[in-house]
This record gives sequence, structure tokens and C-alpha cells, in this order.
Amino acid sequence: MSNELLLILCLVCTYMSVLLFYRFFGKTGLYVWTAIVTISANIEVLMLIDAFGVEQTLGNILFASSFLVTDILSENEDKESANLAVKIGIMSNITFVLISQSWLLFTPNANDWVSPAVHTIFSNTPRLMIVGVLVYALAQWFDVWAYHLIWEKTKAKFGDSKRGLWLRNNGSTLVSQLLNTVLFTFGAFIGMYDIPTLINITIASYVIYVITSLCDTPVVYLSRKIKPKN
Repeated sequence: MSNELLLILCLVCTYMSVLLFYRFFGKTGLYVWTAIVTISANIEVLMLIDAFGVEQTLGNILFASSFLVTDILSENEDKESANLAVKIGIMSNITFVLISQSWLLFTPNANDWVSPAVHTIFSNTPRLMIVGVLVYALAQWFDVWAYHLIWEKTKAKFGDSKRGLWLRNNGSTLVSQLLNTVLFTFGAFIGMYDIPTLINITIASYVIYVITSLCDTPVVYLSRKIKPKN
């Protein structure tokens, strides 16, 4: 199966999973999803692939779903719930850094075969996680702030708090994702890749975020229809 098809399938499955977590578990489900994806995306981002004619890291789709979560919470619940999801993501990252780094302190058994791979993967984890936490916090809090700022404007313009969802959803996410892409790519990978590669990764990642942001708008609309009553 091609990388392109796999990415499309991942996008569909990821966004459907967000809706399922919300439908069956409400806000709690979205908090759990946030913890899962903030850890998984920061591991997945270590993988570099070619897709759609450009170099790109994995993890973009998973990470984009965390912005979908805060937009759903902002739209259907309240600003405090969205900010709580951001805090959960930050604490999940920090906790995982401490846990994963503790694994590297142990002396492996002579018959162990996993430790070399674990050291290879997680030896760079502190840098990725520290940059990831800082950039995640900045981008997500900006996203929540911008979402509600635009919401005030759309409510004043249309006279209806329900209208203008597409504008506040895309307006807040596209700008926050630009901040996230530039700061994370250069903060996490400078010194690992040369500048042309970093630029290619930045452009490719942001293009993916633009696509995922446009695709998540129908998902936010759908979330309003399936919002749990309790």
C-alpha cells in the first residue's frame, strides 16, 4: 500500500476515532484522546517518509487531531474545557519523558535484544518532548484564544452564535498550525537535518495541516449533532 493512501486512511480513521471517543465518553473521551495522541505523535514524528512528492515526518495527522479536539470542546462545551485538554496534553508529554528516560538507566540482561532499539528511539526523546511541550502549549493556547476571539466577531456579525463555525475553526487552526510547524520543525530537528530538508519538512507539514484543518471542519459540524446529552 502506498504512503499516500495510508495517510488518507489515517486521516479518516483518526477523525472518526475522535468522534467516537466524544460520542461514547463525552469530554472525558476527548481528554483521553489528547493524552494518547500527544505521546504517540511525538514518537511517530521521528519517522521521515516520502509522500505526494515531498519529504515529511509522520505524526502530523495525529497531532492535527489534538487541534480538532480543542475546537470541538470550544464549540460544544466551553473555553475552560478546551484549555483543560491542553493542560492534559502538556502533563502527558512531561510524564512520558520522565518514564521513557528512566528505561535508559537500566543495565540490560545479556539476552536482551530490545534495549538497543529503545535507546535509539528514545535517546532523542528529551529534546523532542521539551520542544514539543513548549510548542504544543503555545500553539494550542493560541488556537483556543483565537477560536473564541473569532467566535465573538462572528456572533456579532451574524447575530447567531451557531453561524460562522467554518470561519472560527479554520481561522484559528491555520494560524496556530503555522506557528506549530515552524517552531517545532526547527526546534526539534535543527542539527539533525540540513536547512533545505528542514524547509521541505516545514512546507510539507504545513500543507498537510492546511488539508487536515479544512477536512476537520465537517467533523466539528458533525460533533454538534452527536454531542452527548450527559
